[in-house]
Amino acid sequence: MTRPPLRRWPLARAVLTAANGTTLAGMAVAVLTGAKLRRGRHGILVAEGYRRKVPPATCFTVGSVVITRRSAEWLLHEQRADLLAHESRHAGQYAVLGPLFWPAYWAACGYSWLVSGSFGSRNVFERHAGLEKGGYCEVPLRPWARRFRRNADGN
Repeated sequence: MTRPPLRRWPLARAVLTAANGTTLAGMAVAVLTGAKLRRGRHGILVAEGYRRKVPPATCFTVGSVVITRRSAEWLLHEQRADLLAHESRHAGQYAVLGPLFWPAYWAACGYSWLVSGSFGSRNVFERHAGLEKGGYCEVPLRPWARRFRRNADGN
């Protein structure tokens, strides 16, 4: 059986994350934590069996490597296509930003927590990747942030 050709963006994403070193960093995280690397779809690698406590998420992405506590089969199952699409969007963010993704992402987490009490709800990277697809939910702004927004809008 032959593999279907990759579309242009997944191939470009894989090349860019390899060139900027973030996929190598993801592979290092996998190897150093005892996770096993498997080939995923569309240029994504899956590191299965991650056992560290941090981060507490079921999955997270470093470069083009999606690291999961579960098995690769679990992540690649059609029922989790939305989750894989979410994590693949993060791989695209790494392709564009390279290692600058880390401080930008953590700044976005800080902003999100400050205005909503949730690290993901108002995080521009999580919103771009699809909040619901990643298991996040929309959280309302804190009262002071709502007042600030109303004042900024001139209402």
